Amino acid sequence: MEQFINELNEAQRAPVLHKEGPLMVIAGAGSGKTRVLTYRIAYLMDQGVDPFNILALTFTNKAAREMKHRIAEIAGKSETKNLWMGTFHSIFARLLRYDGDKLGFPSNFTIYDTQDSQRLIASIIKEMGLDKDIYKYKQIQNRISSYKNSLITVKAYFQNQDLVEADAMAKRPRTGEIYKEYVDRCFKAGAMDFDDLLLRTNELLTRFPEVLMKYQERFRYILVDEYQDTNHSQYLIVKALADRYHNICVVGDDAQSIYSFRGANISNILNFQKDYDDAAMYRLEQNYRSTKNIVNAANTIIANNKNQLEKVVWTANDDGPKIKIHRSVTDAEEGRFVASTVFEEKMRSQRPDSDFAVLYRTNSQSRAIEDALRKKDIPYRIYGGLSFYQRKEIKDVLSYLRLIINPKDEEALKRVINFPARGIGQTTVDRLTVAANHYGRSIFEVMQNLDKIDLKINSGTKRKLEDFVNMIKSFQIMNQTSDAFTLAEHVARKTGMLLEFKKDGTPEGIARMENIEELLNGIKDFVEGQKELADEQGDLSTFLEDVALATDLDKDTGDDDRVALMTIHLAKGLEFPFVFIVGMEEDLFPSAMSMNTRSELEEERRLFYVALTRAEEQAYLTYTQNRYRWGKLIDSEPSRFLEEIDEQYVEQLTPVDTYKYKSFIDKNIFGEVDKSRLRQEKPRNGAPPSGNQPTQNQLRKLRKLKPELSTPVGNAAAADTNLEVGTRVNHSRFGRGEVLLIEGVGNDKKAEIRFEKGDIKKLLLRFAKLEILE
Repeated sequence: MEQFINELNEAQRAPVLHKEGPLMVIAGAGSGKTRVLTYRIAYLMDQGVDPFNILALTFTNKAAREMKHRIAEIAGKSETKNLWMGTFHSIFARLLRYDGDKLGFPSNFTIYDTQDSQRLIASIIKEMGLDKDIYKYKQIQNRISSYKNSLITVKAYFQNQDLVEADAMAKRPRTGEIYKEYVDRCFKAGAMDFDDLLLRTNELLTRFPEVLMKYQERFRYILVDEYQDTNHSQYLIVKALADRYHNICVVGDDAQSIYSFRGANISNILNFQKDYDDAAMYRLEQNYRSTKNIVNAANTIIANNKNQLEKVVWTANDDGPKIKIHRSVTDAEEGRFVASTVFEEKMRSQRPDSDFAVLYRTNSQSRAIEDALRKKDIPYRIYGGLSFYQRKEIKDVLSYLRLIINPKDEEALKRVINFPARGIGQTTVDRLTVAANHYGRSIFEVMQNLDKIDLKINSGTKRKLEDFVNMIKSFQIMNQTSDAFTLAEHVARKTGMLLEFKKDGTPEGIARMENIEELLNGIKDFVEGQKELADEQGDLSTFLEDVALATDLDKDTGDDDRVALMTIHLAKGLEFPFVFIVGMEEDLFPSAMSMNTRSELEEERRLFYVALTRAEEQAYLTYTQNRYRWGKLIDSEPSRFLEEIDEQYVEQLTPVDTYKYKSFIDKNIFGEVDKSRLRQEKPRNGAPPSGNQPTQNQLRKLRKLKPELSTPVGNAAAADTNLEVGTRVNHSRFGRGEVLLIEGVGNDKKAEIRFEKGDIKKLLLRFAKLEILE
């Protein structure tokens, strides 16, 4: 162990060797906080602490896996397997599997993802006969989620008159009823959503002191990563578990608190020393990731925030190149700049595609970047798009598997009861739902007792329902003796799904078959991986929990050599040699929806700080003068954050505008200009008389008077006169090429050009803005 301790610098070593009592580690970006957490756990084990008594909470499964792997290298595999280490949701789901029965939940409860929750809420809104344009299911789902994370239960909601009145003022007076019905339906279906995993854990620890004492005794040492991202519900669980021994270590950086929209509360880390007045404070301020220019620039940005913990991040790395700021006319041009820069850097330095990341404030910004990368044949991957596990055919297979584990799962049953089509229509499903609500039973239980209930369905439909029940029961029997892969493969064939897609024969049908095959491969891989873990089996229930709690960044893509495109929120915790932060404009970044209060603006600034500190070697900041938003081209203004960076750390790739004209009056109020009088006036400044073509002399005079009429790039001004067959040229969109043919005269003059990508294009020279290459 001593040799590993010696790998740490003095600032890292101190919190690792701090064994007893509460401590907080304020870790600047790239300062090695993961290493500190990892070595601290290994050190505790080396000092005789039983790994069964250590709880480590992270925010991604990927972080937990990496830490566990590193600890295994230091402390040995067998002991490391006994650690309770994982995300908040996975650890508390595991805890609820053991003791959730005290709250009335089965140990095999289903975990609803966001899509499942939204479908159920949409069903409730429809059944209650409410206007779906007023009661928008996504808004209601977000509201319920925020209630749960703030520990506002249904009972607490109805006791809080302010909340009730706020919903009434918003013309949604029945929000509380929807909330109550949603909670009741989840309970009846034996299901919990993501927020329930925290809310129900709090309920369990509060209502059953003996359970709390059991876990307080179990988890004598608690470590929490990214503590600044914890919400109120997570904070209370951790505080309760640590209350007996106070051996709690939290690691985080208030400057990287960017999840308030998800309920994260920065005051958790700011007030840690108030919660534990004997807490030790350690600071990790040396950045190992980025160059001096990037680190110093990030410091000048975050210094503008008033509400923060004191620290000075520094680095011993080289100065590195300055941060480059580029202005484009439109978002399409911004995309071309990013793609061209990636292409040139790859060629110049032989860098892989995975060295580059493009970060943006909103997902919609990716389109222009994608278009430009495709035209340059640069492979990329979008993070945060439609997850593999959210695709329809995958959700269908998973719904069958969920029904096997928990037949009360209402959303899973509704999804597959008539897929593949077996003649059970929506009217039948509606009758089953009404009966289930009337008798307080699940739909599956109603289907098991059709002889005792008059549903007014014909004998043919009744037989189909009975066949469906028998099929699910046969799967349940098989589940008792088979692993997850064997069962899933059987389900995909027996239900007729594979045959359905095979009969389809279209490219989409084939793609769906391939996706199901990929799912089966994933289940097989999971089963094999579980064999290596202590006390774990490759059973279906464990696999479904693993899938439900997986995040987009946790999954292995197989082909990693791609440019990464993602929102800044998703980029947290990652690092890349080259980072492009696009859309640095007012009302986009900072977001127009996040500038109402100082706290909102400070979070936007922290978000920019996170984005910039993802870069190891070079950062590019880009903005546009015009951008399409909601289908309209609007004028853009450079982000205030660009002005906050000390100019000694930046290089402007395009001249900075000192003034940009803005009209204060709508010009349309003045009507059309009467141009009939203008034709009689004598032209000025050498302009030609109306109706005549200008001479070359007059054009030259005009260009001197109005430089914006001249072609702005390189030797392009002379392009139309100097072009000949064989001339090498450069085009802003298509890249470099060679002239094959010239035809036409004057305004109709065209050039046929073969570009290096192999495309041959015929361009009208007066619009092409070609640059002649020497």
